[in-house]
Amino acid sequence: MNIFNHADSVNQRFKTFTDLDIIIDIKREDLLHRLVSGNKLRKLNYNLLEARDQKHHTILTYGGAFSNHIAATAAAGKICGFKTIGIIRGDELGVRLEDTLRTNQTLKTAHDHGMQFKFISRARYKDKDTAQFQKELQLEFGTFYNIPEGGTNHLAIKGTSEILITTDKTEYDVIAVAAGTGGTAAGIINSASPHQKVIVFSALKGDFMRDEILKYTHRSDFTVVDDTKFGGYARSNDELIEFMNLRFRESGIPLEPIYTAKMMYSLEQLINTGVISTESRILAIHTGGLQGITGYNEMLHKKGRKLITYEDQF
Repeated sequence: MNIFNHADSVNQRFKTFTDLDIIIDIKREDLLHRLVSGNKLRKLNYNLLEARDQKHHTILTYGGAFSNHIAATAAAGKICGFKTIGIIRGDELGVRLEDTLRTNQTLKTAHDHGMQFKFISRARYKDKDTAQFQKELQLEFGTFYNIPEGGTNHLAIKGTSEILITTDKTEYDVIAVAAGTGGTAAGIINSASPHQKVIVFSALKGDFMRDEILKYTHRSDFTVVDDTKFGGYARSNDELIEFMNLRFRESGIPLEPIYTAKMMYSLEQLINTGVISTESRILAIHTGGLQGITGYNEMLHKKGRKLITYEDQF
C-alpha cells in the first residue's frame, strides 16, 4: 500500500470440518488499520493518491448512518490531510445532530475526524448520482474529488485486486467474499487463479449483484449467493447473532453482522449441504467493519434482542 502505515493481514484458522476434510481459513483484512480497515483501506488507497495527484483538497462521498465507508473515509482523510464531506442518507439524523452523535458511533467517529455532514432524505439520496444533484453539490461545496457510495470505482478495484497474495492463489481451492457494491468481489475475481472457485455472498436482497460485479471484471467464472435468509442489508435474526458469538468463542475471530457473519454462516451451510465438495481448502476474506458493532448492538438492545457479546473488544 502507498498511503497508510498498517499491519499486514494474516490468514487464521476459522473452522475445520474433520469429517469432510474441509478447512476454512479467514484472511484478516480487518487488521490492516485500526480505523481504515479491510476493504475500505484497499478501496481508498488509490483514490486518495489520485485525489492528491489532481491537487484536490476535499473528498466528498456518500453513505448511510452506519456506513463503514463513511467512517473510514473521514479517518483516511484526516490522516492524509484532506477535508471530507459526507452526504448522509436520512435527513432526520441532522435535526438534532448532538443526539445523533451520542447514539451513533459510526457518525461520531466520522465527525470526530473532521467530516462535514449533509443529511438528505432517502428519496433525494436516490438522485445523488444525477447531473443535477452533482451540480448542486459543486455550487454548495466547490471543487471536490468524488468517491461513490461504498467506494467502488475502477481505482478501488485496483486496490482490492491486491488482497490475494501469491500463497493465497496457490494454497486454496475456494475463495469466499461478501459483497455490498461488488467492488471487493470484482478485485478478488480478477486476481484469483484460474483453478480457484470464487463464491460471492451478497449482503443485499435481489439478483442484481452479478451484473454489478461484471461492470468491473471480464471473468464470469464466479458464483453469487444472495441473502435469502436474513431479510436483506443490515437485517439479522437471533440465529445469526448466536452464530457470531459461538464462532468468536471457538476461534477468537470477530465477525460483524452486515457482511462477514452472513458470509461465514452461509458458507457453512454450503458445506453442510454438500454444495462445496470434500477435501477443499477455503479462504474467506474478512472485509472489516467491526466499528459498526457498537451501533448495531444499540439497535439490538432497543429491540430487546440478543446482543453481540464481544463488543468490548473494540
